[in-house]
Amino acid sequence: MNRKVKLKGQLKTYLNTAMLLGIALAIVNVGIYMLDLSAGMSVSIFLIIYMIAMGVLLRRSKPIILNEFIDFATQYGQVQSKLLRELELAHVLMDDAGKIIWTNKAFEEIIHKDKGYRKSIATLFPAVTNEKLKFEQELEMDITFEEHEYILKLKRISIKDVLDNSQILEADEQDSGLIAGYLFDETELKKALRKIDEQSLAVGMIYIDNYDEALESVEDVRRSLLIALIDRKINKYFSALDGIVRKTEKDKYMVIMRKAATLALKESRFDLLEDVKTVNIGNEMAVTVSIGVGLDAPTYAQKCEYARTAIDLALGRGGDQAVVKTPDSIIYYGGKSQQVEKSTRVKARVKANALQEIINSKDKVLVMGHRLSDADAFGSAVGISCIAKALGKKCHIVINDITTSVKPLVELFKDTNNYDEDFIISSSDALELADSSTALVVVDVNKPSITECPELIKACRTVVVLDHHRQSSEVIENATLSYVEPYASSACEMVAEVLQYIANGNVKVRSNEADCLYSGIIVDTNNFTTKTGVRTFEAAAFLRRCGADVTRVRKMFRDGALEYKAKAETVRGAEIYRNAYAIGICPTGGLASPTEIGAQAANELLGINGIKASFVATEYNGKIYISARSIDEVNVQIIMERLGGGGHMNIAGAQLADISPERAVAIIKETVSAMLEEGAL
Repeated sequence: MNRKVKLKGQLKTYLNTAMLLGIALAIVNVGIYMLDLSAGMSVSIFLIIYMIAMGVLLRRSKPIILNEFIDFATQYGQVQSKLLRELELAHVLMDDAGKIIWTNKAFEEIIHKDKGYRKSIATLFPAVTNEKLKFEQELEMDITFEEHEYILKLKRISIKDVLDNSQILEADEQDSGLIAGYLFDETELKKALRKIDEQSLAVGMIYIDNYDEALESVEDVRRSLLIALIDRKINKYFSALDGIVRKTEKDKYMVIMRKAATLALKESRFDLLEDVKTVNIGNEMAVTVSIGVGLDAPTYAQKCEYARTAIDLALGRGGDQAVVKTPDSIIYYGGKSQQVEKSTRVKARVKANALQEIINSKDKVLVMGHRLSDADAFGSAVGISCIAKALGKKCHIVINDITTSVKPLVELFKDTNNYDEDFIISSSDALELADSSTALVVVDVNKPSITECPELIKACRTVVVLDHHRQSSEVIENATLSYVEPYASSACEMVAEVLQYIANGNVKVRSNEADCLYSGIIVDTNNFTTKTGVRTFEAAAFLRRCGADVTRVRKMFRDGALEYKAKAETVRGAEIYRNAYAIGICPTGGLASPTEIGAQAANELLGINGIKASFVATEYNGKIYISARSIDEVNVQIIMERLGGGGHMNIAGAQLADISPERAVAIIKETVSAMLEEGAL
């Protein structure tokens, strides 16, 4: 076999050097012959003896050298195999499908298996699925095995590259290849990193929601005691978590704590929210607080800004809740109490003056609400047009699809000469009008994605938001003026209040305009039975003085026979889930505006004794619209937020795409069950 093996490279050159020197000496010997014949013969005899000796030596030493190299290579391969086998780094070799072919001792010690273990890697590490094994060159992933955390690095090895010079094996044309895997134990490192992370700073802000109202409900001599008890409750709570609390204002606190304390707060679902309500020394009104926490920001200043954003969200959603903001998420806790209506209208007056200044500085005004506008969205838009008209500015209301619920109101503006033809325009027309001299007023919605025209928000530099829905993580950013009051019954109520402070209260509201505003209040309060406060009746009284006709409004919102039957069918077929949640599906056959009927049916289901919340799923335009309603025991807003929607504590909704109504009902049940188990309801 050795005869078939040939030397090459530097070794061949080294061994042939003696023969090459002999040839060189023969050439030199020719010159010696010319100088001296006897000397030339002597060199020739030496040269012959030298060449014979070197030839014999090379012939005999070549197989010895080759055998030595072969032995060395064999021993070297064995050494490599032994070293790899005993290497402290856990190593495994698998086929393309993840079946184990070879393991070293370190890997076997980790998995507690013998040398001959030949099952799939997925039997050891379920995270390594078939989909994960379809990587191209390299893959790195975190896995957990027997309470240890590892980094698994996988590298694909091409069999074709290995067998290119083989004389007995040939790689498959598809070249499936092998997969080499390495396990790095990161348990201690990750424990240390987690410990460092838990020690990082967290900033919290605590606001007392109803400070003034709670003090007013207790005797003067006990007010200082009430404040002291609240301070003690908050300080004691955070001291137990090794936190520092400092009172910054009479109703505001700042908290510095470790992130580990925040994790404990999350596990207890911020039970301080309920604990504070137990402070009672004769006060008729329970004290509620809002908490905002900022985490995981790269700088302390940014964490503080996160906390400020979180507390603003908590207050914007009605208070009595905690919000935790990180760079990647916003998490809500609590929010089970009704927000107390503020008796003072100072804020409405301040916002009215700011709105007046904004409109005065612009040439024209665009007003839009949410998609599929209802009476509240259209009525509040009409109210804004009254303000613009009083200030001498041209106003346009943006509506794309006029639903059956809005159609009777829109008709009020077509039979008169007091309004231009472009009083109501589409989104495309509005985008053409939008410029730097345009003020955009968004009413009855604060989520940009569900407005009538989201692009219009970007096209206008000056944006005003007036809404009564609780805020979510998606908000209209950089709004010049934002007036969001969750305690208000409707956007029409808010606009009716603002109207009274515009132009020194000299705004003239026509009867048809008053009807629109009054209609919005009627619809959103379900005939003054839901979220109705003193200011709601004051706004209604103002509109009544402006010419709103109760009988005329009632006639406009009567249902047709088909709509009435659909609503009755929804109630008849509703399922009572967990003895407290009514869930129904609204039939849509022949209905022009089925979502409105679904919302009305959800209101009707609350009339059943023992029902805490109702949900109605309605299919419309390829989507499932869910209307959620409650009276006071359940916050349907946080339920709908789990489904990507939002709204009020008592009135909320969501939209689901590419599913059936039956599947939507199943999702509602799953969500309610999960939240009950978590203690979120």
